[in-house]
Amino acid sequence: MRRAVALRLQAALAAAATVAAVGVVLPTFQASAAVGSATGYATANGGTTGGAGGQTVRATTGTAIHAALCGRASSSTPITIQVEGTINHGNTTKVSGGSCNTAAGVIELKQISNVTIIGVGNGAVFDQLGIHIREARNIIIQNVTVRNVKKSGSPTSNGGDAIGMESGVRNVWVDHVTLEASGGEAEGFDGLFDMKDDTQYVTLSYSTLRNSGRGGLIGSSESDRSNGFITFHHNLYENIDSRTPLLRGGVAHIYNNSYVNLRESGINSRAGARAKVENNYFRNSKDVLGTFYTSEAGYWQVAGNIFDNVTWSSRSGDNNPAGPNPQSNTTVSVPYSYTLDGASCVPNIVSQTAGANKGIKVSNGSCSPQTPPPTTSPTPTPTPSTPPSGGTNLSIGADSDGSSKGGGTSYGNVRDGNLSTYWSPSGATGDISIKWSSAKTISRIIIREASGATGAIGSWQVLNAANGAVLKSGSGAGTITFTATSLSKITFRITGATATPQVAEFETYAS
Repeated sequence: MRRAVALRLQAALAAAATVAAVGVVLPTFQASAAVGSATGYATANGGTTGGAGGQTVRATTGTAIHAALCGRASSSTPITIQVEGTINHGNTTKVSGGSCNTAAGVIELKQISNVTIIGVGNGAVFDQLGIHIREARNIIIQNVTVRNVKKSGSPTSNGGDAIGMESGVRNVWVDHVTLEASGGEAEGFDGLFDMKDDTQYVTLSYSTLRNSGRGGLIGSSESDRSNGFITFHHNLYENIDSRTPLLRGGVAHIYNNSYVNLRESGINSRAGARAKVENNYFRNSKDVLGTFYTSEAGYWQVAGNIFDNVTWSSRSGDNNPAGPNPQSNTTVSVPYSYTLDGASCVPNIVSQTAGANKGIKVSNGSCSPQTPPPTTSPTPTPTPSTPPSGGTNLSIGADSDGSSKGGGTSYGNVRDGNLSTYWSPSGATGDISIKWSSAKTISRIIIREASGATGAIGSWQVLNAANGAVLKSGSGAGTITFTATSLSKITFRITGATATPQVAEFETYAS
């Protein structure tokens, strides 16, 4: 244990030296993580607060951003990174450390949590450099511009996505950003805002997406349906061919957005997806809602939208537009409160508020811009009871046991879907298990720590409790994947910790 602590200290000192070398200022004060508070589905599942309560640092290069992540005490230590200037390939290198997993040529938020990146001063521009969020949770990105990210040609970054999320991502709020390209796939660009491979509880608000072939997707293929619970509100989509967004499976809430010059199609709900589409303004566009390019239908609930000079193609084959008189074919309830602006004033309020460097202003609910109230910790809204297709938490309804538990805690607290309850071992290490009456095939688990105890879990093993086989070992809580295994009991064994662990949820998934 002492050796592990010493190694972590050496890594922290090395990262701190890198921080100093690339010019990150480490002030002694604490600061709020972002302006305003998260909205929409980002408030569910425990909420999204980013780096609130942690240290605030300043970065003027991509290397400095990575160094700030790597200089934390752990991969979950809260941090706010204030960014100013142009971030590009020339100033973005890989930085190593125990609290990060970075790469050159991309801003890599991988296997980490509790981070805010916010543009300040004269603005932050990520030029031809994408932001990649992978196996991460509780992330805020605010007041930045990401432009001209390519997947082909030179230079390339992030698979051509301005912001891309994948592999067990949870709770991301992207707010007041500008995402733009200079063409479509033929010119080397891909999506502006993509989510795939089990990404859930995301909000995109007060942002501008423009001049691209593809706005963004939720689900990379018809079989990738483990994504969902996404909110889009008060965004401007302008000069885009399609995917505003493309939604495969899952649930989306799309309200008070302004759409201008969508050239081929707009909101593409397919493969069983359900979208609540209300009080949006569509102008000078084609086929702004429907199921396109597939025979696998999606669904929508519509209300209060305005269609201004929108043309609709005929239904045939894989082309099924919702218009010319869109009608609801499903119902979608959302678990959070929100205020709708009237659709007629949406273009005006969005033009005044959406995008980077607009003063981070928001609507007051009556189509007038206002500065957000002081940041407060929002009251988390309940996790929706129906997860996206393919993402069922098999721990719900199962049984649980483990080694000796700490006073006042319960084994059942790790499978009740409630992040405010937890199990603790009687010491710094111990076992917690999920079990079923018949075998289940499991290939992924998520260990969620209780609020106030993040980062306590150190080393661990995941075991097939029937035969003691080690399925995976590592350190730190979060998403853990391994070879699909049929078993009736799975154990998470904590073998090292920096403080008393508090496991709020032990989620189990088939894929």
